[in-house]
Parts: sequence; C-alpha cells; structure tokens
Amino acid sequence: MEKLRQLFSNPELRKRLLFTLMMLVIYRLGVHVSVPGVNAEALAKNLGKAGDLLNVVDLFSGGAFKKFSVFALGITPYITASIVLQLMGAVVPTLENLQKKEGEAGRQKINQWTRYLTVGLAFIQGFGIASLAQSLGPDVVINPGLGFKFLCAFTLSTGTLFVMWIGEQITDRGVGNGISLLIFAGIVAGLPKALETIGTMFLASLKGAGNVAPPGVFLLLLASMSVVLLAVVLVENAYRNIPIHYARRVDSSRMASQRSSYLPLKVNTAGVMPVIFASSVIFFPATIAQFTRWEWLSKASSYISPQSHFWTYTPIFVGVVIFFAFFYTSIVFNPDETADNMKRSGGYIPGIRPGKETSVYMDSILSKLTFAGAVYLALVSIVPLVITNSMPGLNFYFGGTSLLIVVGVAMDTVAQFESYQVMRRYDGFLEKGRIRGGRLARSGAKTS
Repeated sequence: MEKLRQLFSNPELRKRLLFTLMMLVIYRLGVHVSVPGVNAEALAKNLGKAGDLLNVVDLFSGGAFKKFSVFALGITPYITASIVLQLMGAVVPTLENLQKKEGEAGRQKINQWTRYLTVGLAFIQGFGIASLAQSLGPDVVINPGLGFKFLCAFTLSTGTLFVMWIGEQITDRGVGNGISLLIFAGIVAGLPKALETIGTMFLASLKGAGNVAPPGVFLLLLASMSVVLLAVVLVENAYRNIPIHYARRVDSSRMASQRSSYLPLKVNTAGVMPVIFASSVIFFPATIAQFTRWEWLSKASSYISPQSHFWTYTPIFVGVVIFFAFFYTSIVFNPDETADNMKRSGGYIPGIRPGKETSVYMDSILSKLTFAGAVYLALVSIVPLVITNSMPGLNFYFGGTSLLIVVGVAMDTVAQFESYQVMRRYDGFLEKGRIRGGRLARSGAKTS
C-alpha cells in the first residue's frame, strides 16, 4: 500500500497511469463489439474447434478473434508490418540508411511506412477472415456476399488502426510500451476464466472423474509453472558486466584520477520480441491455407503444428527464435557504434585495444549471450507443449509465450515506475536545495 501511495503521490506519474488505465479499458470494451452482420455465438462455436493458428491469433488479440470483434485482428498486422520492414532494412540500402544514419527523422519515416503497410495487411486479412466466416455456414453470416466481405475488411482494418493508435498513445502519454501492454492486457483478461477451469478440473480429479487427469498431474503442473516463472525472472534480470576504464585525468587539485564503470549487457537483449515474431511467422503458411483453402499448403503447414507434429515443429520453432533473437539484437545494439563512442570519451576495456578490437570483443560476448538468451526463450516456450503432449487432455492455458510476455512487460513497466519515482525525488532535492542523505543516493545508484 505504501508503494501504491507513492505512485499516486507523483502528479506526473499519476496522470500517466490513469491515462494508461483509461486506454486499456477502452480497448477491452471494444473487444466485446462484434462486426455487423455476423452471428457471434454461431461463429464462436465453429472457431472453438479450430487449431493452433486461431488460438495464437486469439491470444494476441485478447480473445477478440473468436468473438469476431471489431478488434479481431488486434495488433497482429502491425507486428507483421514491423517484421517485414525490419527484414527489408537488412537488404534495402534506402531503409538501412533511414534506420542507421538519419536518426529520429529516419525512424519517423519508417514508422509512417509501417502504418501504411499495416493498413494494407489488415484489409487483406480482414477480407480473408470474412471469406472464412462465410464458409462456416449460413447461420454465421446473415447477408453473405461481396458487400459483406468489403464491409468486414473495412471494419477490421479500422479496428486495427484504432488499436495501433491506442498503443502509440500509451507509449507517448502513458506508462510502458503501448503495443506490449495491449497484448499483456489481452492475456491477463483471460486469467480468471482459466483459473476457474483449472480449479473445476482439479476438483473433478479429486472426486475421481475418469476423464480428468489425476491430482498429482495438477501439482506437477503448478510446480513446472513456478519453476518456469522463476527462471524467466532470473534470466530477465541477468547481465554480463564488461569493465570499462577511462584515461587518467588531472583534476583541480592536480591529482591524476582514473574512473571505472561497467557496460551491462543483458543475457536476453531481444526480450520477448523473437517469440512474438516467431509465432507470427511460423503460422503464416497456416494463415494462407486457412483463407485460401489450398490443400497442398494446408498439408504442408500441418507439419509445423505443435499438436499433430511436435517433433518437426520444435526444431523449426527453435531455429526461427534463434534467428530473430540475433536479428533483433543487431537492431537494438551496435558494437561498432558503442566502441566508437567509448573511444571518443577516452574509455577502454582492460587488455583490449580501443576501436575495432573493442568492437570485435563486444560482438563476441554479445553473440554468446544472444545464443544463450535465444535457447532460453525457445525452452520456456516449448515446456508447456511438452507437458500437453505428455499428458493428453490437459490444456496448459498460460504457456511459455504468454508467460514471457506477461513477465517481461510487467518488469519493464515496473522499471518505468521506478525511473519516474527517482526523477521525482531528484526534483524535490533540487527545489529544496539540500541533500537528504544516503537513502536517496543509494536508491539512485541502485536504479542506475
């Protein structure tokens, strides 16, 4: 309660927090608004029998897809557009220059192109979803035809743009990363129903129901969830500190002094983005097959299904996660640029020459950390699948991907809360004109 009181005692943080909560409430209300001309109940019955593809899409949309809401596509088209432009940035010189050389103006231009591509992808996906809804039977779509398809595509595209706008507003005027918080809110919204279902199944197992797993299985499930949660928290807080020394300088008393510090490199620099990207890419063939009804593509995509072909899905998924982990890390951290900045400021790593050798040294360490982080992401994502395949009939509601997203977003948001609190304390220190003592200094050092 003291922490909550401190949060709301900070005027700026209180304003940002209330704005974030208001935007999340608007988003969750929109999830329950169905597309016109569709019988949502009949559609839910048909989609409830669907497999992995629609479950993943429904996860990222916060349950809106199976309700055929105006937010049914969620933020998935925006994520897909971001993946496409980031991949193109590695091969198209124009995009590469915008990403690396033109700074903030280049990023704004790329964001604008991402929005345009999001509109196109959302309209195409909306048209495909409308065709899928019509194919499920006359009780699902009231007035089928080309007019319904265009209406549905326009409605879903508008919903996606509104969700994207909400995410950007949360990032600019709220607390945390807006896109990640929307996915976080969608996952957490299903927690009460999932806990109720698991509790009902556990009580049924205690009564000896034949079609339910024994009580020991549920205890094993709880233990595995706790271990995975602990591993996620530990790895997300793990750093590799590289010592950095700065050249000796003569201060005002003509004494030579040498400053030392550390460059912290996260074990999992890419965060949860490789898992989100991999989940989107690996189900892309199934998406096309679902909308086009191409049998050969449907048969090929079935070989990367975690339920029916677990042993072929696992190596493909692990490979894609490792690829995106290295790819995303190369975007967020540039060893050459860091080495140049270090050299200009007079810093060096003990035993390593400044410049090119420093860049190679950091790149070597970062590659090892990225590989370890990618393997960790893949293992955490696969553990729930191992449990569900070894224990038929048990549904692991909050699996590795969901857990990674929830824990990662929660920790990032808490870190922003802490940064705002530290800023507030320093403002108070400057206004009053006196030093409050060691407690502030220790809290500031801990945060930094």
